Amino acid sequence: MAKRAGIIGGAGYTGGEAIRLLLNHPDVELAFVHSRSNAGNPLHAVHADLLGDTDLLFTSEIDNSVDVIFLCLGHGEAKKFLETTDIADSVHIIDLSQDFRLGESVKGREFVYGLPEANRDAIKKAHNVANPGCFATAIQLGLLPLAKAGLLNEVHTTGVTGSTGAGQSLSATSHFTWRANNISTYKVLTHQHLKEIRRTLQGLQPAYSGALNFVPVRGDFPRGIWITSYLNCDLSLEEAYELYTSFYEGHPFTHVSKKQIDLKQVVNTNKVLIQLEKVEGKLVIHSIEDNLVKGASGQAVQNMNLVLGLEETAGLKLKSIVF
Repeated sequence: MAKRAGIIGGAGYTGGEAIRLLLNHPDVELAFVHSRSNAGNPLHAVHADLLGDTDLLFTSEIDNSVDVIFLCLGHGEAKKFLETTDIADSVHIIDLSQDFRLGESVKGREFVYGLPEANRDAIKKAHNVANPGCFATAIQLGLLPLAKAGLLNEVHTTGVTGSTGAGQSLSATSHFTWRANNISTYKVLTHQHLKEIRRTLQGLQPAYSGALNFVPVRGDFPRGIWITSYLNCDLSLEEAYELYTSFYEGHPFTHVSKKQIDLKQVVNTNKVLIQLEKVEGKLVIHSIEDNLVKGASGQAVQNMNLVLGLEETAGLKLKSIVF
């Protein structure tokens, strides 16, 4: 019998991506998509690509008989929603905001941090999951093997993100006429994802206290994140590759490449690709993902699969948009 899922906040980018994935999931029925402002409208009125794929309408009602609910709400809104809305205790919650990533709880609901490559066993036993941030996912997957080996020291990271990372609401920095043929930094060394990154890394390397120097960059493209991190490291390049391939063995979506990687390899997929370089005494780690899939809704579906006892890759065998 198929599992049943609902989505709260289905009109934005992450909500739309969750809709697309769940409509094509072999083991899950999308039971409802909640949106007060769009209630009564067909899903394709907001997500035009869904015309012909579903007759579902947005609703203002919540079906408490579902197995899982995805919260695709803005930061701060997920906690408010759970505080003011009666959700049956039997319903699993997958939250895509940052409201519960640092161990917060609400009305007795505890959340497990949903990075499967670091927390898979705990996620399988979890009732509620806090989905990681998009930058946090790509940065952490580039650093986890080093943390596990106790090799982290001061890290320097640059991350370039597509415009969809800014959300669907129009702003000065997401408007086409500003974003096209342009590049700019923001939240330099202060990005909110640094807290969850450090929390995870210290879970693997408790004594780690080095600086995480992160410079986020707005890129001139819609989807994807490119991360380049580097740090001092005594490992040879072959030793580093052995460390990384061993760590990610058995994790279906994270792959280590000895060839040059390109962002188009991961766009529209739930993959993270990692490439290493050794330059004098520094190890350089490139890690790339689609910010809306592995960086958000795809990872949320991956977490749902683990929580509900489904095949981890179910509904996520997607083709990249290489050309």
